[in-house]
Amino acid sequence: MAFLDIAGLGKSFGKTQILDGLDLQVEKGEFVVVFGPSGAGKTVLLRLIAGILQPEAGDIRIGGASILGQGPETRDVGMAFQNFALYPHLPAFENIASPLRARRTGEAEIRKRVREVAELLRIGHVLDHLPKQLSNGQKQRTALARSLVCSPSVLLLDDPLRNVDAKIRYEMRQELPRLLRAVGATVLYVTQDYKEAMALGDRVGVLLDGRFRQIDTPAGIYGKPQDTRIARLFGDPPINLIETSAQDGRISIAGTAFPAPAALPAGKPCLVGLRPEDVEVRFEPAEDAVPVDLEAVTPLNVRTVMLLRAADGTEILASRPEDQGDDLGRGRRRAWARPDLARALCFDRETGARLPAATV
Repeated sequence: MAFLDIAGLGKSFGKTQILDGLDLQVEKGEFVVVFGPSGAGKTVLLRLIAGILQPEAGDIRIGGASILGQGPETRDVGMAFQNFALYPHLPAFENIASPLRARRTGEAEIRKRVREVAELLRIGHVLDHLPKQLSNGQKQRTALARSLVCSPSVLLLDDPLRNVDAKIRYEMRQELPRLLRAVGATVLYVTQDYKEAMALGDRVGVLLDGRFRQIDTPAGIYGKPQDTRIARLFGDPPINLIETSAQDGRISIAGTAFPAPAALPAGKPCLVGLRPEDVEVRFEPAEDAVPVDLEAVTPLNVRTVMLLRAADGTEILASRPEDQGDDLGRGRRRAWARPDLARALCFDRETGARLPAATV
């Protein structure tokens, strides 16, 4: 039995259905990331678990027992918000201690627990500072310490890195798994940053239209997306989706014939999905390659991205490691794009659903 078990959860505001029969099971000690675009219902889900909002349908169980009807203070749940939500008139120590004071914990125990969690999060030196005296990184750690100080069974993190700068965000992505393993909490972490989801989660749940459309490991989400919508959400630069159909065991990509993936049904319009890293670019004619014009070359983090255009107007994105991009864009115009169809994803053009994996 899952430690955190959410079954058939429903929530609406007026005539707008936010969550619609949502199911999720999380094992004890597991770190699950809830990923989705703005407005998908991610924060609503956390607030329902925390008891801030009440569902209209479904159940939420922790350790086998329903927590519906319990107030937030008795649910054994901690929550950290994206806007920190610190009391501006209280020093960091009292912000962290506030859940313990609400439970009428003894003073000695409060001091012990606040010091322990502050040392874990490396903010022991700023416990006497007001929020206005803290950096955003320190505010974020203070908010996280407050959510951990009662040693909750379930920890809810609502996009906690959204309002910190890129350097702190990178550092915390590295540090959070260590911190959360140290306290042993079961974690539900919300973000709309797919890179954050991939970096942090044991599993990732993709929340769209009020339900989880796919729950899988980061590798599973990226390598075997349920449909084209999910495939587009994960990847930067985004996946190439090229319309084609199989005839006599061949497909055409921008006028060039290739062996058809076995997953493609003969004669039915489909989409072949090619990640940019699976498109090789050459500057000499090559077999099984599409003649293209090199339209643009863009450095992107540690990769160089190329925008290619075939004679029929088909646009193809390709990428290669940054250290292999030095010779691009220096008077070169003509190129040949060779897709690695052994790594291609195949989708039904009408429904967008991924077709079974196959080899070429």
